[in-house]
Amino acid sequence: MTSTESIWAEIDLEAIAHNIRQLKAILTPPARFMAVVKANGYGHGSVAVASKAIEAGADMLGVARIDEAIALRQAGIAHPILVFGPPPPERIPEIAAYDLIQSVGTFAYARRISDHARHAGRSISVHIKVDTGMGRLGALPAPVRYSALGKQLGGAAIREVESICHLPGLVPEGIFTHFANADDPDLDFAHDQLLRFLDFIQALEQRGMQFPIRHAANSAGILRLPESHLDLVRAGIALYGYHPSEDTRRPDVDLKPALSWKSRIVHIKNVPKDFSISYGRTYKTPAPTRIATIAAGYADGLSRSLSSKGEVLIHGRRAPIVGRVCMDLTMIDIGHIPEAVVNDEVVLIGTQGDMQITADDLAARQQTISYEILTSIGQRVPRLYRPSDQS
Repeated sequence: MTSTESIWAEIDLEAIAHNIRQLKAILTPPARFMAVVKANGYGHGSVAVASKAIEAGADMLGVARIDEAIALRQAGIAHPILVFGPPPPERIPEIAAYDLIQSVGTFAYARRISDHARHAGRSISVHIKVDTGMGRLGALPAPVRYSALGKQLGGAAIREVESICHLPGLVPEGIFTHFANADDPDLDFAHDQLLRFLDFIQALEQRGMQFPIRHAANSAGILRLPESHLDLVRAGIALYGYHPSEDTRRPDVDLKPALSWKSRIVHIKNVPKDFSISYGRTYKTPAPTRIATIAAGYADGLSRSLSSKGEVLIHGRRAPIVGRVCMDLTMIDIGHIPEAVVNDEVVLIGTQGDMQITADDLAARQQTISYEILTSIGQRVPRLYRPSDQS
């Protein structure tokens, strides 16, 4: 794909479709498939990813914030959308206005939604969030296996969910939880979370409540815990071609990274030995060399923590970042690439020749995760979508 930009991201939508097919092939029936497109589709572009995901068979979409859901609706996407995070109270009317499904974790918040639904003469579907060990959002059941169907343990959480289910104007369509560490080598805690969740649902069902959609599996759960697939799975990072961790890799699932991130050389200079590069003069050339300046900086998402320790690809060869990453520009030692010239393509994430740099590679150097790398690519970086006939 050619570009007239100085920095850009190429998104292979066919890779998104491929990843969905790979993941759906291992689902435990009757599980349906949610494509999680929060954070601008993990940096890939939420509208384009959502559209391709629906085309590839996604049954539902998931977002973190109401603005993300509204953007999808305004783009013409009519598929069911679950909003994971609670909107501010003054924005509750937009849940019904845009036909969204809202996550709720407390009776107090659910009652606000119910009040609006009653006054508007509308019904609003909700999924009840259960905190089985994430410590973030949701009703809090007991931390051990329920006995006597929850009559003694977790009674407060059961009563709270029961109260939510009885609120007028709400349709308790689903109930869900989130794994804290299903990507770790040891799955004991994930198994315990699932057990708590299923016991909690059983206790609720014994009190007459029914939830058509039960869900727990994130990407790690999809790949490692088939018993957690239940009625719906939520594919996040795996949708975009990355495994949550090395422990989640499996030979029968071939995920393809969908994003490449590229820039260009905008300047080249020959410099002598002991020439200082960038702010703070933290790097000095050990020998005469050529320094290329590329149009990528920390404002674009290229972390300053990669200063003098990151790499890029130029002419299919690795070239080191030297000196501090600047806001808009970064310097690269190209002394070993004599054919490099101004305007040459530079790969930050992706493949060039036989070499590849992945978001996992950048994450390892920055002591973080691929999720952060992908979602940190800045808004001023254009997203270009690769036609299917070029994928």
